[in-house]
Amino acid sequence: MADKPSVLFVCVHNAGRSQMAAGFLTHLADNAIEVRSAGSAPGDSINPSAVEAMAELGIDISAHSPKILTYDAVESSDVVITMGCGDTCPVFPGKSYRDWVLEDPAGKGVESVRPIRDEIKSRVEALIAELLSAAQTEHAPTLDESATGAQQAMTK
Repeated sequence: MADKPSVLFVCVHNAGRSQMAAGFLTHLADNAIEVRSAGSAPGDSINPSAVEAMAELGIDISAHSPKILTYDAVESSDVVITMGCGDTCPVFPGKSYRDWVLEDPAGKGVESVRPIRDEIKSRVEALIAELLSAAQTEHAPTLDESATGAQQAMTK
């Protein structure tokens, strides 16, 4: 994993679930994680109920637009989280793939989208904790490095 972990959220239309997940990760990770989202068959615009549900929590995704899933987006991400896109997501060795089974908010009103939004938020919070913990562990000095540093300090 690079200095800054990267996550790609993928759903079919990149108009609801993946956009809400990207919005949460961007908002909650405070720039500590690189965020991407894409769709295997992107829609024309973001689901207005998803926009409204996120706005209720102070997160504005209204300027986002659906993007096509590319090999480059997958290849440059450490973690790829799919949300109902099936086998359309390219697979690269060394990537962490996860499938989040979530109801599709397409065609639903904001009342029906709120529980989906809340589930996504919960999963994103757990993902942040996992990725930032792993990043800190990777950058923590090993016992040998700590001992060497202490020995060098004592010989000065």
